[in-house]
Amino acid sequence: MPPAAVRRAPYKDFLQPALQRRFASTTGVLLAIAYVEALTLSRWNHLFWPWFPVGLPGLRTLAIFGSILPTIILRIAHSHNGIRTSNSPFDTFRQSAISLATLETIITFAISAWLFSQTYLLSTPADSNLSWITYYSGDRARLNERALFYTVNLVTLGVVQGVLHMSLDYDRLLLGTVKPKREGDANVHTTGGFGKLSEWVPVAIVRAGMLSTVVALVNYIVLYHFLRRSAWSWALSFFRIFYNLPKSNIPPNQAPWSVLMLGRSIWAGFLLCLLWNFGNMAFRLQLSKEPLKNNQPLSSESKDPNGSLLNGLKSKKTRIAAFAMWELALIARDFDARRQAIFEDIDRKDGPMWSQLYGTCFDVIKTIEKRIDNYGKPPTPPPVQTEAAPQQPPPRIVQPPKTDNVWAPAPASKGLRSSVGKLVSNVVTSPGKTPVEVYLPEAKKRALEATDHFLTKEQKEALRPENVNTLLRTLAFKVLSLPTIGPVFQQLFRRRLTTAVFGQPYGELSIYANAAYALSKLAVSSLTEDRYGNVQRDVPALIRTITVVIKKLERFHDTLPMHWTDLNKSRECAEVDELLDALKDGLGELITAFGPYSSDLRLTRADMRLAREAAEKKQKQAEAPVEQPRQPVEEARTRGAAEANAQPDMQQLR
Repeated sequence: MPPAAVRRAPYKDFLQPALQRRFASTTGVLLAIAYVEALTLSRWNHLFWPWFPVGLPGLRTLAIFGSILPTIILRIAHSHNGIRTSNSPFDTFRQSAISLATLETIITFAISAWLFSQTYLLSTPADSNLSWITYYSGDRARLNERALFYTVNLVTLGVVQGVLHMSLDYDRLLLGTVKPKREGDANVHTTGGFGKLSEWVPVAIVRAGMLSTVVALVNYIVLYHFLRRSAWSWALSFFRIFYNLPKSNIPPNQAPWSVLMLGRSIWAGFLLCLLWNFGNMAFRLQLSKEPLKNNQPLSSESKDPNGSLLNGLKSKKTRIAAFAMWELALIARDFDARRQAIFEDIDRKDGPMWSQLYGTCFDVIKTIEKRIDNYGKPPTPPPVQTEAAPQQPPPRIVQPPKTDNVWAPAPASKGLRSSVGKLVSNVVTSPGKTPVEVYLPEAKKRALEATDHFLTKEQKEALRPENVNTLLRTLAFKVLSLPTIGPVFQQLFRRRLTTAVFGQPYGELSIYANAAYALSKLAVSSLTEDRYGNVQRDVPALIRTITVVIKKLERFHDTLPMHWTDLNKSRECAEVDELLDALKDGLGELITAFGPYSSDLRLTRADMRLAREAAEKKQKQAEAPVEQPRQPVEEARTRGAAEANAQPDMQQLR
């Protein structure tokens, strides 16, 4: 009886539980913060009950946590790997402004803010006069505008936070890249992200205070005056269902303005922004941890670890493939037993484990070369399917029936009457020249005479096409030089190069860097661990391919032209430089390890020379700019570049 086949569990069966555990730990942190905020809303008239979790503080904690629960669900649904790639921030805005994801984000944060506002109003004491319904004389109910003001302020804060969430791309997961380990270093892995979270606590507090203060001041001074009538009408329409309120929708003559209201609105917004900021930071740190469990790769729990890892590498989903590639790079560097198991796994259905890993990682690296080769070329049209020629019908024995139109009019007679009618019709329908042909030359002549009469020679010279183009270009440079508007439309070299190399709409650097490191490290380790010699057959192709990719990437980096809107004129690109460093590190290790065996591997001297040149890292030298006479346009360019450098946040806006 043949042995039962071992089921190869998909890699996502191990990745999803790990992400869920990290999600649970993140929600635990947010629940603790919600409990602390619930204590700030308690009335400390007793020593025990204001903080005892089983009671009103516990219910208030659950209500505060429930208000941010929609944003947690949104973060899980919209999280993605890689940076947003586009030529300019305006392109990003054009692609995402009217998307469903943007609408969902803004509505979700507005709902979260509304839920928190109601929790805050219900938690305030009765003497604060923040209930929705008040009774001024007897039993006559009136709508309290103070509660309406706090609700409008927090909902406005939610809308602003939703816009910032999309513009600053808080949904991105920051995956790491594996670096070569120095000799003597121990295998130390980061098992938690809360240590880094403590470093960001001051930043989160400052950001929450600034955002809540700015939104509260704008709403208090300007915005609420425009939203007051609509908000009052909506609130009355809702509460009339439960209370006997006046039928008039006109708000009171004077709004209940006070400094105390402004201070309370800033404090409530600060508490809400604090929850949002800590939630974003905790999610980014926790969900971007190394793919390890108990200091072992995630796939180690599988009955077929290599098969599960291979399943993740071949996944069509970018997140699963990126985590699997990250795990493979960690295995190649730190886990000797798993690395040796890869070399000894030769009895697989689709080939040895090394061959499949090599093919998958090799295709990932070749993707960069394909994008560079296809840059600027029109997309390849889909192949046209040639239809088979229809079969000819057999010859007819009997003549087919006539297909003439039986409703066609009778042919016109050729007598004198028809000839005269045709002549008259031609005269009526073709009277000669059209009005356009008659009056257009005369109009052009009159326009030229008016131009010569009313415009001077200098004015006519300024209206020439080349002068008009120069004027428009000067105005465009002035707009691009504005400190806040200009960077939105500038197509910086860094953004264009990143878009071309990593693709759109998202580009994940780690998957390429980890693929290069994993292949090079496994190949170097095969000198002492590969007993079957499967790896050495692929080493020459690996060295040549990485060499070609590095050469093409450096040439593309040096020859990509600057866009005319790029006022910085800087050819620096941190993402591409990091990718080049990873490729060169891997190629350097291959040259060091396999250099003595180059003749046995059929690597020529030219191959090794090109590989050494590609693996050599260039030293960045700051070149002093040459002083030239500045024209007005050049002064606008320089001024715009200086102002853009003074605002790095706008340059990082994706």
